[in-house]
Amino acid sequence: MTTTVKAFAVAGAVAAALSAHATTAVAAEKEKCYGVSMAGQNDCAAGAGTTCAGTSTVDYQGNAWKLVDAGTCAGMELPAMADGSKRMGSLEALDRDIPS
Repeated sequence: MTTTVKAFAVAGAVAAALSAHATTAVAAEKEKCYGVSMAGQNDCAAGAGTTCAGTSTVDYQGNAWKLVDAGTCAGMELPAMADGSKRMGSLEALDRDIPS
């Protein structure tokens, strides 16, 4: 290998290591928040029969989560339900707004 190729290989390895470290740090500052995503915009989990990200089928689906800044989920107020009751984010899956 030439010196130039070795230099690019080392630079790539360093960049990959820094990127992985930054991603881990960002993920540590996030939490799963159920019931806050719009249809098709969940990060993962959307109930039985779904594959993962982007599979929620209704807005604010209670069993679908989205990553949010740590400490903000439980305080998220969302549009009220049809019966006027409040919707809030939750750190655990919810039984509301589940498609039939």
